[in-house]
Amino acid sequence: MVYIRDVNSGPTVLNALKQTTTPKYSRILLKLSGEALGGESGIGIDPEAVQDMATQIREVRDHGVQVVVVVGGGNIFRGLSGSERGIERATGDYMGMLATVINALALQDALEKLGVATRVQSAITMSQVAEPFIRRRAVRHLEKGRVVIFGGGTGNPYFSTDTAAALRANEIGAEVILKATKVDGIYDSDPKKNPKAKRYATITYLEALQKQLKVMDSTAFSLCMDNKMPIIVFDFFRAHNLRRVVLGEKVGTLVTN
Repeated sequence: MVYIRDVNSGPTVLNALKQTTTPKYSRILLKLSGEALGGESGIGIDPEAVQDMATQIREVRDHGVQVVVVVGGGNIFRGLSGSERGIERATGDYMGMLATVINALALQDALEKLGVATRVQSAITMSQVAEPFIRRRAVRHLEKGRVVIFGGGTGNPYFSTDTAAALRANEIGAEVILKATKVDGIYDSDPKKNPKAKRYATITYLEALQKQLKVMDSTAFSLCMDNKMPIIVFDFFRAHNLRRVVLGEKVGTLVTN
């Protein structure tokens, strides 16, 4: 494609293009649910789904954006569901945390096959497969251009991976949390059940709490609100959407102060 300057119209088209390809964020945290790695069924690990995720992550990494990923484990085991079936809650949560490490390794494999240098850090020590979470080391990996994937949740039972995402985003100095979902933002009601559901372009933390919109669990959401960490909820399964968000396009719903 050739861009030609119009001498009668002020700034060149090339300059306009340059503005649109400059990332709005330099360091992001991408929150992925475990079910997303399971593809259509949401169960197990779907290699094609993981490959698609890795491709989108590489796209934004190629723009020079530092990327941190927090993955859930619901496609393999969910601690809360296990406790409802008789497993002791703390034990079930530890099982769920181990599931997130499995997902982190699957994503790491897909990224490295695309030539993206990657490190997995786990909140639960397992030195044979992942580094322990060390904040300064994670930041150093990012500065060297590596994608860092956090597994193991917070390392503690009774906390969700949403809380882990909020905690890690603040610890490593991310500018925004990008919450990947299967819908194109936050609605005032379930868009699958209500065709007239209203989608919010932006919403404040307090509005989301008052209207009981399930952006994140209460602990994670409070952590973001207290530290003024913006959250963007967007449809990750539409091609190139992650890149569009990072470049500053109005995609999804922004939750801010």
